[in-house]
Amino acid sequence: MWRLLLLLAAPWGPGTLAGSPPGPAARSLRGSWRLASGNGSVVLSGAVPGCVHTALLRQGLIQDPYYRSNDLAYKWISLDNWTYSRTFKAFDARKWQKVNLVFEGIDTVAQILVNNVTVGRTDNMFNRYSFDITSVIKEDSFIEVRFLSAISYAAQRSRSHRAYRVPPQCPPPVQKGECHVNFIRKEQCSFSWDWGPSFPTQGIWKDVRIEAYNICHLIYFTLTPIYVKSAQQWSLEIESVFDVVSSKPVVGLVTVNIPKLQIQQTYTTELHPGEDRIVLLVNISKSATVQKWWPNGHGNQTGYDMTTTFIMEAGYKIEKFSKAYFRTVELVEEPIPGSPGLSFYFRINGHPIFIKGSNWIPADSFQDRVSSDVLKIILQSTVDANMNALRVWGGGVYEQDEFYDICDELGIMIWQDFMFACALYPTDQNFLKSVRAEITHQVKRLKSHPSIILWSGNNENEAAIAGNWFFIPHAEMKVYFKDYVTLYVKNIQEIVLAEDKSRPYITSSPTNGMESVKEGWISQNPYDTHYGDTHFYDYLSDCWDWTVYPKTRFASEYGFQSWPSFSTLEKVSSTEDWSFTSNFSFHRQHHASGNDQMLHQAGLHFKLPQNTDPLQLFKDTIYLTQVMQAQCIKAETEFYRRSQSEIINGEGHTMGALYWQLNDIWQAPSWASLEYGGKWKMLHYFAQRFFAPLLPVGHEDKGVLFIYGVSDLHSDSELTLKVSLYQWDSTAPVCTLAKEGVIVKAGSAAPIYKEPVNDLLKRCGNCTRQSCVVTFYFVGKGELYSPSNYHFLSSLKDAVGLEKAQLSATISQQGDLYTFIVRTTAVTPFVWLDVGNIPGRFHDNGFLMTEKRKAVVFYPWEPISIKELEKSFRLTSLMDIY
Repeated sequence: MWRLLLLLAAPWGPGTLAGSPPGPAARSLRGSWRLASGNGSVVLSGAVPGCVHTALLRQGLIQDPYYRSNDLAYKWISLDNWTYSRTFKAFDARKWQKVNLVFEGIDTVAQILVNNVTVGRTDNMFNRYSFDITSVIKEDSFIEVRFLSAISYAAQRSRSHRAYRVPPQCPPPVQKGECHVNFIRKEQCSFSWDWGPSFPTQGIWKDVRIEAYNICHLIYFTLTPIYVKSAQQWSLEIESVFDVVSSKPVVGLVTVNIPKLQIQQTYTTELHPGEDRIVLLVNISKSATVQKWWPNGHGNQTGYDMTTTFIMEAGYKIEKFSKAYFRTVELVEEPIPGSPGLSFYFRINGHPIFIKGSNWIPADSFQDRVSSDVLKIILQSTVDANMNALRVWGGGVYEQDEFYDICDELGIMIWQDFMFACALYPTDQNFLKSVRAEITHQVKRLKSHPSIILWSGNNENEAAIAGNWFFIPHAEMKVYFKDYVTLYVKNIQEIVLAEDKSRPYITSSPTNGMESVKEGWISQNPYDTHYGDTHFYDYLSDCWDWTVYPKTRFASEYGFQSWPSFSTLEKVSSTEDWSFTSNFSFHRQHHASGNDQMLHQAGLHFKLPQNTDPLQLFKDTIYLTQVMQAQCIKAETEFYRRSQSEIINGEGHTMGALYWQLNDIWQAPSWASLEYGGKWKMLHYFAQRFFAPLLPVGHEDKGVLFIYGVSDLHSDSELTLKVSLYQWDSTAPVCTLAKEGVIVKAGSAAPIYKEPVNDLLKRCGNCTRQSCVVTFYFVGKGELYSPSNYHFLSSLKDAVGLEKAQLSATISQQGDLYTFIVRTTAVTPFVWLDVGNIPGRFHDNGFLMTEKRKAVVFYPWEPISIKELEKSFRLTSLMDIY
C-alpha cells in the first residue's frame, strides 16, 4: 500500500521525498587541472576534457600541431609520461553509502590516485571507468592521473606477446606513424593513417565527476522499440541498470509517461544488491497513432518525449527524461532470382532503402576540439548533400553522444563499426577483458539511437586474413583464424546479441555476410560481388569507364583523392610549401604514390596545368584534382545507383553507395569531400546532385547512350525527360528532345532512353563527339524535378570549341543570404565559385553551365558583409587553368 501512497502524495522536491535520504549528488571535475611532464620540466594548466597537445597549444608553449611538419617536431609530447592533478572539495562521505570517481573517457593508459592512494588503473580509451573512493575521500581531496605514453605501452605489450607475432608491426613509412597500435585500445588512427597524422594523445578526453549516492544509482538507461508484425502493435522495452548499494533488496515503483501517446503506466519492481537491471515492456495501444522515425528523404524523424520516474523505498526518487523513437531495421540477405548468392540491403520500417552517403572519420586529432558547432556543420552538410547514411569507420572513435543525437534529428542512418581496423589483434585474457567491457559499455550507451542501423565488428580484418595482407606462412594461419573468431564472434558478437536484439550485427566490412558465416566466418573472397558489401579502389584504370567497377550488392567504400583548397592549406604552410612537388606536399601525402596517381587520373581526360607562375600552377593543380575526384566518384556512384534494380550476368541489385570519405582530420590530400573546417570540395557539390532523390543517369555501352531513371521516392513518378545537345562554343542547344509520359517507378532504377550516339549526333546535326555535350533532366508536375545531368562524349582534353569563356559574376544581398549572378558566353564546365576562408556553402557549385545566366545562393555559417565576400571571391572554370 505504501507504494500507491508514495505515487499519489508526492509533496517533495524533484530529487528526494520528504524525510528521505538525500538523492544522488554529482560534482563535475571539468575545468582547469595541473599538467606536468614526466620529469617535471614542463608544468602548465590544462582544460578537462582535453589533452596534453591542446593544453600546450593554448598556453602558447607549442605552435599549431598541424602547421607544416609539426607532427614530426612534436613527437616528444606523445613519448613523455604526463600527469594530470588537481584538488577538489569532496562530499561528506559519512552521508553516503558510496562515492565513485567516474571517467566517461580517459586516454588511455593511466594510474589513478586519490589522496595518494591508488584507486584504479585504465587501459582503454573507449571504456567508462568508475572507481569506488568512499574510503579514501576527504573534504579537501587531491587527485592524480599518471599517464603512461601510449607508444611505450603498445611497444611493451607487443614485446610481451612472445607466442607469435600479431601484425602489422608498424605503418608504412609514408605515414610517418608509430608502431603496435593494435596492442592498445585507443583510437587506431592516432598512430597515423593514410589520410592523417600521428598524434597519440594523452588526457582526460571526456567528462569526469564524483558521484555520491545511497540505496541505488542509475548507471544506464536504454530504450528499444519492438514491433510485432502479426499483431501490428508497437511496444517499448525500457532497460535500466543500477548499482544497488543497499544490503537488502530494494522495492519500488516505476512510472512511464509518454504524453503524446497517452501513456502513463506504473510498475512495481525489486532491485537486488550489486549491479542489477530492470527490464520493462510498455505496450503501446493499437488505437494510438505511432509516428515512425524515417531516414532523411523518406519521412519525418519523429520522437516522443518521455519521463521515467523511479520511486524506491525510503522515498528515494530518480527521474529520467528521454526521447523514444519507433523504427524497425532488417538486414535482408536472401536469394535473388537470376543471380547466385544473396541480397544485402536494409529495410527500414518494412521499406527497402538505398543507402546513400559516405564514411566518417574523426573530425580532429584532438577530440576536445570537436565542438557542437563542428559536428552540426559537418552533419548538416551530410543531409544537404542528399545523403541518408554514414559509416562510422572502425579506426577512429565511438563518437560523442551529441553526434548520434544530431544524426537522430537529421535522419542520418549510422553503420557503426567497432574500433578495430586493418590489423590482427591479440586475444590474451587481459585484452579480451578490456574489449568485453568496452563493447558492453558502448552498446548500452548507444543502442537507444534510432540512427544506428548496424553493428559491424571491424574494418577490413576478414579481408586481411583472407588475402593474407601480412604474409603469414600457410602453416601458421590456423592461430589467426582462431583469434579472429574468438574476438569478433565469441566475444563481440556474443555481447552484442545479448545486449541488443533490435539491430543486425556483421563481423566485418567487407564481408560476405551469411556466406562468410557459412565458411567459418572468414570467406575465401570477402569481395565477392554476389554477397555482402565490398570495398573497391582502383587509381590507375580510367575512372570514366564504368566497366571497371564491381556490380556489387553494396559498395561500402570507394574513392579517389584530391587536394583541399589553397585557402585551407595556406593556414598551415608557408610560401616555399606552395608547390605540388614541395617537401610539404610530399610530407602531407600519406598515401604511397598518391600525388602521382591524382595527376595520372586527371591526365586521362584533362590537359594538365602548365602555368609558369609556381603559385598559380599549384592552385590550378589543386582545382584539377578536385575536378578529377568529383567526376570519378560521380561516375562510380551513378553506376551503383543505376544497378539497384537489375541483374546482369548474375550481378547487381546494388543497394548502397558509401564513398570514402566524408570529412578530413587535418589539412592534407585525402579522399574527403569536406575539408578540415567543413568547406565543401567540388565532390560534395557533386554528391548533392548524384544523390538526388530523383535523377537521370547516363552512360554509354558499345556506342549506345542509355539514360536510366533512378528514384528513391515512395511513389511512382510521371515525368518528361528532356535531352539536349550543346556545342561547347555556344549556350543555345543544338537540339532538344522531350520524351513525355516517362514512368519512373518508386525505389527503382531502370533504362528509359536508348539511342546510338552516332544516330543522336546525325539527328541533331552540327555535332561531333568532340564538339558537343549531352545534358538531360526530369521535369514533372508541381515541384517534381531532378537536377540536370550530363554525359561527356569525349575526353575534355580532346574537346573542340572548348575555349576560355567570358565568365563573370556579381553579388547581391537578400537578408542573411547572398546571390551570385554568374554569366558566361559559352558552355562552361566545372564552374567554381570560391570565397576562401569565409565559412559557408553555395547552393550549387562545380557545375556545367549551359545557360547564359545562373543565380547561385551562398549560405554563410557566420555573419559576413558583402565587402568581405567581394574581397575573397574567385571564379574559376576548367579553361581558366590553361
